[in-house]
Amino acid sequence: MIYISLFIFCLTLGTFFPFASETYLVTLLLSENHNIILLLFFASLGNILGSIISWIFGYFVNYFINKSWFPINKYLLQKATNIFKKYGKWSLLLSWVPFIGDPIAFAAGTFRYNILFFLIFVSIGKVARYLLLYFYFVIN
Repeated sequence: MIYISLFIFCLTLGTFFPFASETYLVTLLLSENHNIILLLFFASLGNILGSIISWIFGYFVNYFINKSWFPINKYLLQKATNIFKKYGKWSLLLSWVPFIGDPIAFAAGTFRYNILFFLIFVSIGKVARYLLLYFYFVIN
């Protein structure tokens, strides 16, 4: 059950909520009561899926950008768009960064960036972040 809650938590925070999922994951890692590989897997999977949702929203942005519930601040969206224009696929490695990562994934969708390459770069960034947390907090 803890793995499902971690997945849902990371999925939710992997979309448009600018909070870090790292605290929950590190707490679970340090508790030493759970399988580390499963924790890393479900956290990564949830967070990557959240970015895919952001990419899909970006892809279909014209349908809902002017809706009142639209969660991305237009200033952050413009900033993320500029970053994506400047750095392209490499900016997707920063999709884990709070406040700017979700808008970068969204911007990739607005540019109709190839979903396969999107998935590869986002996965590298998000999995690397969780692995670094593991090595820093658990191995040290």
